[in-house]
Amino acid sequence: MTGLLTFLSALRGLLYLLILARMIISFLPHADMRHPLVKFVYGATEPLLAPFRAILPSTRIGIDFSPLLLLLVMDMIIRIAENMLH
Repeated sequence: MTGLLTFLSALRGLLYLLILARMIISFLPHADMRHPLVKFVYGATEPLLAPFRAILPSTRIGIDFSPLLLLLVMDMIIRIAENMLH
């Protein structure tokens, strides 16, 4: 069980970093979307964010709240799994 908890913790940290990187990249006006690192970040996070974008309404100010919702849901799921494994 400890190995699974360690894996879940590492997965949570990795996903947080990827989502944070995507949020930062989205605020950079001259980010090269063809750069391999940017492609990797977007490729790794888009499948996770797309379902949340589909259910969240668009904002008039152009802010995408799907990363925040994903982080909240992901954290809740991992915490439930950790509690079940303890």
